[in-house]
Amino acid sequence: MNDNLFHEEPEFKQLYALQNSLSEKVIKEDQLVLPIQYIAGVDVAYNDASDKMIGAIVILDSITFKVVEEVSHEMEITFPYVPGLFSFREIPPLIEAFKKLTIKPDLIVCDAQGIAHPKGIGMATHLGIELNIPTIGCAKKRLVGSYDKNLLGLKRGNTQDLIYNNNLVGKVLRTQDNINPMYVSVGHKISINTAISWILKLTPNYRLPETTRNADHLVNSLLKN
Repeated sequence: MNDNLFHEEPEFKQLYALQNSLSEKVIKEDQLVLPIQYIAGVDVAYNDASDKMIGAIVILDSITFKVVEEVSHEMEITFPYVPGLFSFREIPPLIEAFKKLTIKPDLIVCDAQGIAHPKGIGMATHLGIELNIPTIGCAKKRLVGSYDKNLLGLKRGNTQDLIYNNNLVGKVLRTQDNINPMYVSVGHKISINTAISWILKLTPNYRLPETTRNADHLVNSLLKN
């Protein structure tokens, strides 16, 4: 189906409209409960053979980065892949997994977009609003926006503004020397500067945050089993 045709489907039109209302609820300032003790990484993986998906959440100690809790939830894929509506596909198993947690996170880092999204409501933002918890979008690939690649340094910590429709929607961040950058954006209840600070803390040795690495490992191991 052509991307534009999705906008004409009644079901999807309602969801695009819902995104507009959700985008008005995004808080782009720090509203974290300090000190941050526990940070979550989330991931969703798909088993195409069984038409099922697994949502996983890993809770890390904010200082040692040791895993203190892991939960997951498997369910049937209930929503098709629709451009711009990815969060409606991935959030249901994460919400169910979240209900199983005995330790609630103070901050969630998503391998997804925050406000760096056509509607300003990527999965990280959507999840943050649903759970009312500060979230960061830290994606491997850029969805929207532009930046000057020639001005982005090669050293860890170098950043460039990610601009979309003349607005700052995120930062392009080099998390390790001489490797591809990450695309960091506000999810909910956090400022971009604080988000950058946390992503740098969470990437002491690798390109990806420890939250993402652990969540990815969990869902992949669950799929194999």
